[in-house]
Amino acid sequence: MNASPVDQRRLLEVAELDTRIRQADAARRNPPQAARVQALMARRQELAQELTRQLGARDDLRADLARIESDVAMVDARRARDAERLSSTSNMKEAQGLEHELGSLARRKRDLEDAELEVMERLEEADASVAAQETLIADTNAEGSLLSAEAKRVVAEATAAFEAATRDRAAVAGSVAADLLAYYDRVAARSSGAALLRRGTCEGCRMVLAGTDLQAVRLAAPDAVMTCPECGCILVRTEESGL
Repeated sequence: MNASPVDQRRLLEVAELDTRIRQADAARRNPPQAARVQALMARRQELAQELTRQLGARDDLRADLARIESDVAMVDARRARDAERLSSTSNMKEAQGLEHELGSLARRKRDLEDAELEVMERLEEADASVAAQETLIADTNAEGSLLSAEAKRVVAEATAAFEAATRDRAAVAGSVAADLLAYYDRVAARSSGAALLRRGTCEGCRMVLAGTDLQAVRLAAPDAVMTCPECGCILVRTEESGL
């Protein structure tokens, strides 16, 4: 295939714009923050599940504490009634029974108070665990919000860059011969499309051309469309090619 050297050089602009379009498209579809945001979402779900478990455990402790406090109140009320009856009775047998019951109630209250103290300590630990878990969730949410905002900014910038490069590409491509552009598009489907041959090196694949390949390029007519024997992209020859 043959094409004017000027058109061939324009392919370098097209290839550069195609690279910018691909990069911008990748950035807008998958901003660098996306993976971390997804990880934070999964982490937040795990933290929320653990918080639910901790809240349930704390509610159970609160229920236990309320039950013990109710039992203590019942014991106190019973002791008050027995003490009042003891102070007013003249029946020795009844007095002995009341004293025995008051002793049992005192021991019962001590047991309840010990249990109450233990539950209160466990409840304090549960409150601290819940607070710590809520802090973790808040920190995770804050990081997620910041990253999401940053990702939106990146997507907006990438979208603008994609649209600008697409417009520029259309303008440059419109000045390239149709048959050459069609050939370039076919080549670009499996390589960088077009690349400068600089000092015997293809800038598309960074491979140095072998002596025989370089000689073939050197002997080719200026309007001959040459391709890299390694990557297949169109080799654009300039004064930098070292031919």
